[in-house]
Amino acid sequence: MLAASDVIAFASTTDLARARSFYEATLGLPVVDESAYACVFDAHGTMLRVTAVAEVAHPGYTVLGWRVMDISEIVARLESRGVAFARYDGMGQDAHGVWTTPNGDRVAWFADPDGNVLSLTQFR
Repeated sequence: MLAASDVIAFASTTDLARARSFYEATLGLPVVDESAYACVFDAHGTMLRVTAVAEVAHPGYTVLGWRVMDISEIVARLESRGVAFARYDGMGQDAHGVWTTPNGDRVAWFADPDGNVLSLTQFR
């Protein structure tokens, strides 16, 4: 039923101006629309709606992720813009926080200013 419909991704923020700066300037996503309630970005054809809320829940898992072709390049570029990549005990991540899965995929996690966990994945 929904196979031909576009997905809309959502994230929440307590500070729209701060979120806009992060998603637009740090991650490089173009702004499509902004109101007092949300800032909408174009995430390579997917609408990402960052919505203002009183409090952001921290579920402890990835809420948004991007498939990338060269994770090392993207991690380096984001680190140069001040993004810190998460380290998880027992994951065996490299010096930049990239974990290689048993099947060879590579994954790195970071957070937006509200603590939403975001990820990058390079499939082998």
